Amino acid sequence: MRVALGIEYDGTSYNGWQRQKTGLGVQQRVEEALSVVANHPVEVICAGRTDTGVHATDQVVHFDTDSDRSERGWLLGANTNLPDDINVSWVTLVADDFHARFSAMSRSYRYLILNRLQRSALHRHRAWWVYEPLDAERMDAAAQRLLGKHDFSAFRAAGCQASTAVRHLTHISVARAGDWITLDVTANAFLQHMVRNIMGTIATVGLGEEGVEWITEVLESRDRKAGGIAAPAHGLTLAGVEYPAAFGVPAAGCSQAIRI
Repeated sequence: MRVALGIEYDGTSYNGWQRQKTGLGVQQRVEEALSVVANHPVEVICAGRTDTGVHATDQVVHFDTDSDRSERGWLLGANTNLPDDINVSWVTLVADDFHARFSAMSRSYRYLILNRLQRSALHRHRAWWVYEPLDAERMDAAAQRLLGKHDFSAFRAAGCQASTAVRHLTHISVARAGDWITLDVTANAFLQHMVRNIMGTIATVGLGEEGVEWITEVLESRDRKAGGIAAPAHGLTLAGVEYPAAFGVPAAGCSQAIRI
């Protein structure tokens, strides 16, 4: 049978999602826990790899098994064997043609900024602390210029191995609630460091160092050096992955990302 799971994790202590020869990835801990429950080695495939320090409220994975366990059994068994910073949120049996990565229609991320003079001890691993005042409305106006299908070469990491930089952003918004600023973004797929580079670039606009129209110049340049810094990884959370309804995978999205 093929089993799909929703995974929540705090990425602070991990070198990203992927299992690695050196360092510890979230994937390794998930596979170890599921292998105990299945009583055989388990290899999981994820919807999207996250980088070192990046979190997830609804990473989606799938794996194949001959072991006969109930959905409840998989969930409770996995969580019993996982560390406190990784948690299985849901489990569902899926058709054999479901694929956590290739069946996904879109992914959603949330980036969180704490914008005030004093830092936060409790949120030091969950939000980018920016003490200079940011104009969230200007940031949102700049972000809207990225909507649609574009070549996002100016927002990809130098080491990004994607075969094309063309991506389709279907939603992007910046909003303020008190001292907190959130960037919510949805696309068919993302390039390495893409959301962090977008956040760092629109933050430059929010600080008043560049105008709203500058974001278009950066996008059209297709040059990473033309934009702003990469925002720190710890402010970023994979918030959800959308699949065709026929697969019966629980829906999630930015609404389930970290809230203050």
